[in-house]
Amino acid sequence: MDEAGVGTDTAGRDAGGPLAGVRVVDLTSIVLGPFATQTLGDMGADVIKVESPEGDATRHIGPSRSKGMGSYFATLNRNKRSVVLDLKRPAARAALERLIAGADVFVHNMRLGAAARLGLDYATLGPRYKRLIHAAATGFREGSSMADYPAFDDLIQGMSGAAALNAGPDGAPRYFPTVVVDKLTGQQLASMIGMALFRRERTGRGQALHVPMMETMLSFLLVEHLWGATIDEPARGMGYPRMLTPHRRPYATRDGFISVICVSDAQWARVFRAIGRQELIADPRFVTIGARSDHVDALYAALAEGLAARSTAEWLAILRPLDIPCGEASSLPALLENPYLRETGFFGLAEHPAEGRVRVPAVPARFSESPAAVRRLWPRLGEHTEEVLREAGFDAAEIAEVRG
Repeated sequence: MDEAGVGTDTAGRDAGGPLAGVRVVDLTSIVLGPFATQTLGDMGADVIKVESPEGDATRHIGPSRSKGMGSYFATLNRNKRSVVLDLKRPAARAALERLIAGADVFVHNMRLGAAARLGLDYATLGPRYKRLIHAAATGFREGSSMADYPAFDDLIQGMSGAAALNAGPDGAPRYFPTVVVDKLTGQQLASMIGMALFRRERTGRGQALHVPMMETMLSFLLVEHLWGATIDEPARGMGYPRMLTPHRRPYATRDGFISVICVSDAQWARVFRAIGRQELIADPRFVTIGARSDHVDALYAALAEGLAARSTAEWLAILRPLDIPCGEASSLPALLENPYLRETGFFGLAEHPAEGRVRVPAVPARFSESPAAVRRLWPRLGEHTEEVLREAGFDAAEIAEVRG
C-alpha cells in the first residue's frame, strides 16, 4: 500500500493471500472477534461482516469524517464486506443461515446461550453443514459454571492477574492501557481457525472450536509468572522477578529515554564497560544469569545510573556496534516519523471512498508465494448487503424482504 491506494505489487505471485477462496461469515462485534476476522481477511479470506441496523459499536468511537466510520472501527474492519441483517426479523435470520450454508467459517463472540437461542450454535448448524468451521470466543470456558457470564477486556485483565502485574507505585492494580485480552484472544481465535481449516483439508470435516478469554490470557501471562508453582511450590514465589522490578523500564538519558536489554554474560560485560562500570563484570551478584535474576533491582539500578550520563543518540551510536539490543523509547506520535517504519512502509496512505485520505498500518506477516494485503478499506454500514445477497442467490424480491 502506498500513496496510490490499497494493494501491493505481487510480481506475478498469487495475489490472493494464503486464505484466498475461504469465505467467512462474521457475526462478531467490538474488538475480539473483529480483530480475528480482520486477520483472516488480511490473509485473503472473503469476510462478510454481518451487522445490526445500528452497526458495530466501534463505528461510533474515535475521529471520523462521516457518521459510523470511527477510527476504532477502521483499525479492526479492513478487508471485509458489510451486510446489514436485523436478526429480530425471520427473513433476516433465514438469510443469515443461507449465507452460513455457503461459508467455510462462521465466527461469533455472542454469549453461548444467546447463540443457541438464535439457532446459531454448533449443535444446530454442525449437522447441517458438515464442512463448516464453527468458531466462537467468549469470556469463560464452555461448559463451566461461568460459561454464560458477560466478559470484556477490563474484567479479564482484573480476574487473570494482569492488572495486578501492572500495579502502580501504590500497589493498586491497574489495567494495561490497551485492550490486550481482546487482541490476544482475537489473534488466538484466528490462529485456531487456520488450524481447523488445515484439518478440514486433510479430513473433509468441519468442527466447532471455542476460545475462552480467561484461559487464553492465563496461558499468556503464566509462561514466565507461574514460576515456583511450576514445580508445585508456590511458596517459593510466583512471578518472574525481572518482570516485576520497578527498575525494568525505559531508562532516562540526558535528553530522553532508551530501551536497553541484555541477556547473555557477554552482553552484560560489554554494557558494563560501555557505562564505565568494568568492576561489575566480576561482581558475584552479576556473573551468571541466575545471580542477575536474584539481584535484578541492583543490576538495573546500576544500568540506569550509567545511561543517564549521555544522550539517547550517543548511546545508540555506542551500543549498536556492540550488538546490544537498544532503541529510543518512542511516543505514539513519534511512530509516524520513525525512520525504520518509514523504510518498511508500515504506515500506508490510501484514498477511502467515503473518508478520503487515510492511514492504514501494513499487514505484519509476509508470505513469499501468497502475499497478504490490504485489499479493501473499512466498509460503510451495509455497503455490500445487496452484493452479497445476490451472490448467495437472492433475487430482488427476496432482498427487499430481508431488508424489510
